[in-house]
Amino acid sequence: MQPLDLIASANILVASCKGKPSQVSLRRATSSAYYAMFHCLARSCADLLVGGMNATRSKHAWRQTYRALEHGFTKSACKDGLITKFPKAIEDFANTFVTMQEKRHAADYDPAVRLTKSEVVADIKTTEQAMKEFQKVPAKDRRAFAAHVLFKKRPA
Repeated sequence: MQPLDLIASANILVASCKGKPSQVSLRRATSSAYYAMFHCLARSCADLLVGGMNATRSKHAWRQTYRALEHGFTKSACKDGLITKFPKAIEDFANTFVTMQEKRHAADYDPAVRLTKSEVVADIKTTEQAMKEFQKVPAKDRRAFAAHVLFKKRPA
């Protein structure tokens, strides 16, 4: 799953209709934008903790790490006070992750929610920008963030 492919898919959904897109298209675009962030983070965690494409790595361990990312646990980790200790780009990514997860829940599960094209377009741009800035952060900081969102905290 390539995160930028999900962003492209979201943009296609928004642009698919002449004039006003359907609510279904806007809802699916919102969901795709969130999942782009989720898969961006899952890939980053696996690459940084197990090894990237060109590394000698266990495919099983990489897949297990990729799949270890949990939506709810990650959202909680992104909201806790420790997030401010990370570089700004990671903090922005975490805040966008939380916002987009909430918007994805509304889009997928709330039959009364009404989305606007301009709102969804802005969300897609914000998501894409957060992912791009996140990728620029030094690996050591992204690795620390991976541990933060994957592993349960224990008292010292």
